[in-house]
Order: sequence, then structure tokens, then C-alpha cells
Amino acid sequence: MSFLTDWLNGLLIDGIMENLSGLFDNVNNQVGEIATQVGTSPAAWNVGVFSLIRQLSETVVLPIAGMVLTFLMCYELIQMIVDRNNLHDIDTWMFFKWIFKTFVAVMILSNTFNIVMAVFDVAQSVVNSAGGLIGGSTAVTSGMLDTLEAELTEMDLGPLLGLFLQSFMIQIIVLAMNIVVFVIVYGHMIEIYLLPSLAPIPMATVIGSMGHNYFRSLLAVAFQGFLILVCVAIYAVLIQSIAVSGDPIGAIWSCIAYTVLLCFTFFKTGSLSKSFFGGH
Repeated sequence: MSFLTDWLNGLLIDGIMENLSGLFDNVNNQVGEIATQVGTSPAAWNVGVFSLIRQLSETVVLPIAGMVLTFLMCYELIQMIVDRNNLHDIDTWMFFKWIFKTFVAVMILSNTFNIVMAVFDVAQSVVNSAGGLIGGSTAVTSGMLDTLEAELTEMDLGPLLGLFLQSFMIQIIVLAMNIVVFVIVYGHMIEIYLLPSLAPIPMATVIGSMGHNYFRSLLAVAFQGFLILVCVAIYAVLIQSIAVSGDPIGAIWSCIAYTVLLCFTFFKTGSLSKSFFGGH
């Protein structure tokens, strides 16, 4: 009977270690995958989509933005003349100022796509720098798993069986979390492509509140990837406590809590980033 109990104990310990090893591998791979995804520039993430968005922005939306800018500058010129008593009280410098302002607006509008991509390139540079630091500090080492295995050998058959079932459940939860992460990260990248597609219209009103709000929203989306990366880094650091905890069962449930917390913080990164930059 003792031989059977020892055999079952060994079988359960092997199963638990296999589940948790896969869990840790998932975490390590996930950190690297998200760092790669959010740290990739829009031009490199998907060349076909990037080319399509650029073509739509420059051939479909830009002409409309040009008409909007023409209307705004003509309206501003009329208002300037009316405010100066219908040319009875006017200075030549006002026209030079209006010409210069129009020239700058046209230059910004004609280079809108490049300006938007420059903002994302700066943000991706920050994310890449952070990804290099985070990716090197969150790997779960085999020594931590050895510590947990030593603790498991001291447990009886009943607790081992319960821990095995819980470790199996955490594998399923992590799989579901991976789906959530996929949706959020890829949704973030698609949002990056959507912003430049209509960029010429708000940029045509860059002198007004619409253009300012767009630019703030642009910064918010660009730096959301950094917040996503920080969330994963915090999660990866917290989850390492599984391998060094004195209570393996409690550590498993802590992992479930961390997983739910990670998904919640992912959904908050968008609104949090907008609050930082005042975007709407």
C-alpha cells in the first residue's frame, strides 16, 4: 500500500510540475511576445495594412481635408478684414501673418501621415527600450521550480491531488488570458492603423480644438503600448512568488488572482493613457 501511495504521490508531483512548468513557460513567452508586438512600428507590423492605410489617407481623406483647410483659412481672412473695419483700419503685417499661417498649415497637412508616423516611432522607441529591460528581468528560473518541487515531496496524497486539479485549472485560465491578451494587443495595433487613416481632417483644424484633441489622442494610443508592457512586467514579477511560496495551494490561487488582475489592467490602459495626455 505504501508503494502505491508513493507511486501516486510521484505521479501527482510530476503532473503538478509539468503544469506549472508550462505555466511559467507561458509567462516568459508572453512577456517576449507582447514586447515584440507593441514594440513594432506600424510600418513593420503589417506591411500590407500599412500600405492600404497610407493610400486611403493620402488619396481619399487628404483632398477632403484640403477643402476643410481652405474654408477655414478663407473664413479667418474674412473675419480679420471685418474686425478691422472693412479694410479702413488695417496693417500690412496682418496679411503676411495670414500667409505664413496658411503656408504652415498647408505644410503640416501635406505631411500629416509622416508626422503621425513620427509620433508612433518615438513611442515605439520608448517601448522597445522598456521591453529590453523588462524581458530580461521576468524570466522564471528552474531553481524556483526546484524549490516548489521540494515542498511538494513533503505533502500527502490528498493535498497533492487537490493541488494537481488546481494547477490544471490555472492552465485553462492562463489559456483564456492569452486570448484576452491577443484581442487587446492586436486591437491596440489596429487602433494605431485607424488613427492615421483620418488624420488629415483633424490636422486641417490643428489651429482649433479638434486638431489639439486629435494630437492628444494620438499620443495616448501611441504610449498605451508602454502601459501594456508595464502591466505584463508587473504580472510576471508577481507570478514568480508561486515558486518560492511556503504555501503551494495559496500560491496557485494567488496566480489566479494575478491573472484576473492582469486582464482588468489591460482594459484600463486605454483610458489611463488618455487621462495622462488629456485625450478624448
